[in-house]
Amino acid sequence: MSDDSTKTTHFGERTVPEDDKKGLVHGVFSSVASRYDVMNDLMSGGVHRVWKDAMMDWLAPRPGQRLLDVAGGTGDIAFRFLRRAPDATAVVCDMTEDMLVEGRKRADAERLAERLDWVVGDAMDLPFEDNTFDVVTNSFGTRNVTRIEDSLSEAFRVLRPGGRLMTLEFSQLPNPAMQWAYDRYSYNLIPVMGQVVANDRDSYQYLVESIRKFPDQERFAAMIRTAGFEQVKYRNMSMGVVALHSGWKL
Repeated sequence: MSDDSTKTTHFGERTVPEDDKKGLVHGVFSSVASRYDVMNDLMSGGVHRVWKDAMMDWLAPRPGQRLLDVAGGTGDIAFRFLRRAPDATAVVCDMTEDMLVEGRKRADAERLAERLDWVVGDAMDLPFEDNTFDVVTNSFGTRNVTRIEDSLSEAFRVLRPGGRLMTLEFSQLPNPAMQWAYDRYSYNLIPVMGQVVANDRDSYQYLVESIRKFPDQERFAAMIRTAGFEQVKYRNMSMGVVALHSGWKL
């Protein structure tokens, strides 16, 4: 007999019980961890590096700041932050230990080891005290969270007063024809790349589908405001393929 009260959510195009999504997402990123960085370069033609650099330009890291990069995976954002901010420190938090293991193997991780920690943790239940960080970032991880509202509330909780949240996430193109063309590329080519490069079509099929399920720019900005952030703004990049969102805990 089914329980009609069971809450459900999406896992790509599938509807699944909320309690199952975390494990499913963990399986995806455990599977692709060893080829994750290579696939990012292939899927975006290397443009993800430009997006992440633009994130740092807007964030403008300052010396001595403490960063928490949620769903930080292999460390791309933390490395960029630390290179720009002398005496700053960073914590990369990700629920998938395999991703953190891959991050620790990178050359930047060795050079920055004294200023960098790696922590297994859930964006919806961060293992940190209140008012701990000056900056919280999330790059391409928010759409994989079961309850986005909970992850935003947790980011607000662990930020110090005056701290800043910045997220980088795939978004929606304003032109329907361009969106249609982008969807055709995403659905038809990226899973094939996943099969060839990572031997995992299904995981990349999910990642493509998850992009289409994510709230558009205005809806996501509204969710950030609801979590308590002020001065919430966003910037489209690559015509809206991705968007940078910024908010402050004031």
